[in-house]
Amino acid sequence: MTAPEMANTKTPRILIIGTGDTKADELLFMRDRIEAAGGIGIMLDVSILGDPPYQAEYDKHAVAAAADTTIGEIAASGDENTAMSAMARGAVVLAGDLHAKGAIDGMIALGGTMGTDLALDVAQALPLGVPKMIVSTISFSHLMPPQRIAADLMMILWAGGLYGLNGACASVLSQACGAVVGAAKLAEPVRIDRPVIAMSSLGKSCLKYMVTLKPALEERGYEVVVFHTTGMGGRAMESIAAEGGFAAILDFSLQELANQMNGSVVNSGPDRLENAGKAGIPQIVAPGAIDMVDFPTWQPVPENFSDRPYHAHNRLLASVTLSGADRRRIARAIGKKLSTAKAPVAFVLPAGGIQQWDQEGEPLHEPEALQAFNEEMRVAIQNPVEFHEIEGHINSDEFTNTVLKIFDEWVVRGIIAQGKSAAT
Repeated sequence: MTAPEMANTKTPRILIIGTGDTKADELLFMRDRIEAAGGIGIMLDVSILGDPPYQAEYDKHAVAAAADTTIGEIAASGDENTAMSAMARGAVVLAGDLHAKGAIDGMIALGGTMGTDLALDVAQALPLGVPKMIVSTISFSHLMPPQRIAADLMMILWAGGLYGLNGACASVLSQACGAVVGAAKLAEPVRIDRPVIAMSSLGKSCLKYMVTLKPALEERGYEVVVFHTTGMGGRAMESIAAEGGFAAILDFSLQELANQMNGSVVNSGPDRLENAGKAGIPQIVAPGAIDMVDFPTWQPVPENFSDRPYHAHNRLLASVTLSGADRRRIARAIGKKLSTAKAPVAFVLPAGGIQQWDQEGEPLHEPEALQAFNEEMRVAIQNPVEFHEIEGHINSDEFTNTVLKIFDEWVVRGIIAQGKSAAT
């Protein structure tokens, strides 16, 4: 039997999360659709006041107990936010235990803002590679901060789902159930036979170093995973780093940090550039593209940036450049974040420029602002963080050669795990 044929014979067990006292029709429909698709539906009820007209495999009492409380105590709080937060804690514990025991292969949750709030916590508690689907009335909404969203989360808008089952709602729910069952059937487990190196970049036209570095590191026996730093890319890298999922991180595109510090929605949360250090993962860092702030093209240019050079990348994403004072502020933030790391950090400052369009003759060339950043960066990086400065640009051979020299030295010193060749 071939691998695809074996995958198709799998009977995935899908955890179905929702408030059965108010959404029984929808949840039962979802269980039916999951079973019709060849899966098994396992109900986890997060109701608080009422009871569903069915017996859930994990009822509200089990959820409360997993949160070290009782449903009576939760209901007695009299505050819906406090009560649902307690249920979220219990649901996280139950879902994590079920996955650890090999009892579930995926999850699907249904809800409005309350159910979505809980479901986001459960999704984050499950490892990368476990299919996670949330059917929500606020799918893709900016109400959800980046740090709440699991790296591999799937979402679909619960259209027509405010009250009761209907044709529009049934169509959405059936798609979601089919998607999570199909993902659980066909998903390849994460198999890593070489040390994994994370690398951040902002496309290949703005930052080009990955074109050289990726094959060079692969030749050294490493798996290289490149993250696109447009918000969720950095979030994914940070969440995996928090779990200790990398042998090292080459974090050369910090533009999401600049976005977050300047109020842009195109960010990865306030813990950007922190999780690798907390997890004890060695880092080589450079300040790629921190001179720009992104925002939606379809929105007006923020008033505080109305006098800055502007570039529309496409109909979704536009950028403005930062002043020298703003770049100094970001330099100080980078230094502060790196100073807390529990593993070695090397910072490489390419004094000749930090993204493709800041070079002489390019539209974002602002030498005075770049000089201000470089000056502040030289002060902001303090021992024990290693400081390396090159004259060249971040897209130059000088930069990639410097990075590889540091990397190779760290391998010799045992800071980064030795790569594995195909033969080993």
